[in-house]
Parts: sequence; structure tokens; C-alpha cells
Amino acid sequence: MRGIGICLIAQLITREYRTQGFSSVSPRLCGKNLYVFCVLFRACYRYNVCCIDKVLVKELMSERIALITGAGSGIGRAAAHALWHAGYSLTLAGRRESKLRETVAQAAVDESRALIMPTDVSDPAAVSRLFAASQARFGRLDLLFNNAGMGAPALPLEDLTVAKWQQVVAVNLSGAFYCTQEAFKLMKTQQPSGGRIINNGSISAQTPRPHSAPYTATKHALTGLTKSTALDGRAHNIACGQIDIGNAGTDMTERMQQGILQANGTLAVEPTMDVRHVADAVVYMANLPLNANVLFMTVMASGMPYVGRG
Repeated sequence: MRGIGICLIAQLITREYRTQGFSSVSPRLCGKNLYVFCVLFRACYRYNVCCIDKVLVKELMSERIALITGAGSGIGRAAAHALWHAGYSLTLAGRRESKLRETVAQAAVDESRALIMPTDVSDPAAVSRLFAASQARFGRLDLLFNNAGMGAPALPLEDLTVAKWQQVVAVNLSGAFYCTQEAFKLMKTQQPSGGRIINNGSISAQTPRPHSAPYTATKHALTGLTKSTALDGRAHNIACGQIDIGNAGTDMTERMQQGILQANGTLAVEPTMDVRHVADAVVYMANLPLNANVLFMTVMASGMPYVGRG
């Protein structure tokens, strides 16, 4: 009977962890829960009660740290909320501090689990400061979500300015590279070493929309960066994958409800999907052990004109 009671209590704490995602090392958040959990775990083994798996204990015994770029809105904000719920502490990077603070406020997360860092990822010096601040605050980095990105006006290719082309390349491609470099430096030297990088590739990493040369070119290039990062990271226990997203319901896709230019020259309203499905996919990729990796994942609105040439 004693063993059954221990099992039931331990299962309640297990369920709290899996659903609430409390941090495993911060005494302000869950010190008592962690202590009770560990006592119960030892007791379960003593009484031969197999109700808790060892993987969960490993999760509880180590705090996971993630850094998200473009965290002030859309996919970045949704991913931040989902990762907090999964138990991560986060460094949030973005151009506007007010938007980053909104992300934290909407999640109602303890301030000890959030570091706000206004950052222009196209500036390598700013990126270096971002990662240095994150390391100083949390001590390590388990996950980088390279999410920051921008588009260009939907203009004929010949009408696009050189300045706008360079701006899109600087943010979407160079910014991801700068962040990946800094993540490698940290993940290679921290103990235990290793970590995971997830790149936001977009459906445009696979096929273009009309008048989207800068965005499409940078997203195709990001696919190459993902592959190179995954290869170069092998020796250091660093995994890298890419999530290609199509028509997630954010402020950026609101225009699709009024009709968007198609390859045949017509305008068509396109379906969208709830952005939380993207966030859930990011959490799934993030929570894999480092000996497993989703190299590429496509998450899209089922009815969007992509499969079948339209």
C-alpha cells in the first residue's frame, strides 16, 4: 500500500511537470516540488514501483535554456510561449523592446525565466553582445531558434532596390549565420557540451511566390546553412534542423484574406492555420535527444496552393 501511495503522488507531480512546465532548478519556482519528486523517485525504486521514467528525471535535473530571435511577434512569440510552457528559460531577441516585453507579459511567466535583449541580428557586434548576455544570465544554451526574418515589397525583380536586397540578405541569411556562429562557440565549450539549432526556413525555402526574389533566395540559402550546420555540428553534439512554415496565422498573413497574387497572375484568398501548431512543432524538435534530429519539417495550411502546382 505504501508503494501505491508513493506512485500516485509521484504521478501527480509528474503530470504537473509535463503540463505546467515548471523550471527544475529555480527554488523560487519549484524547489519543493523537485525535492519531493526526487525523494519519491528513490522511494519508488525502493518499493519496486515503476511509475516514473528515467528520462523525466533527467529533464527535471537540468534546466533547459533557449534563445529565440524575432521573438516579439508572430511565430517567434508563439514559440516562446510554447517553450516556456515546456519548461525552458528564454532569451528573447528582437528589434523592439516593447514587443519583447509584450511576449513576456502575455505568457505571465516569472521574470527569472526571461531575458529581454533588443537586438539587430544583421549587426554581428550586437549578436555577440546578445549571446554574451544570455550566457552571463543562464550559463549555457540548449536551443537556438533562428526565427528573425523580413520580406521585401512585392515588386517586379528589376524594380527592387539594391538597398532592399542587401537588407533582406543581412537579416534573413547573415543574421542567422552570425547567431549560429555564436551558438557554436557556446555549445562547444559548455559542460555538458552540445545543443540544438532550429532555423525558420519557410515554404519559400522550397518554392517561390511571384515577386519574392530576395526572400526566396535567402530562404533557399538558409537550407544550405542548415545542412552545413548539421554536418559541422556532428563532432560537437550540436544538432541542426529546419522548419518550413506555410501560411501560419499571424499579422503577416492577414493580407491573404483579401487575396494574394498567384503564379498565374490571379488573386486568390489562401487558407491559414493556427500558429500554435508551428509552436508545437518547434517544441517537438527541441525536445528530441541530441542523438536524434528532424533535419527538415514542413508545417503548412493543408489547402494552401503549394502541392500540385497550385
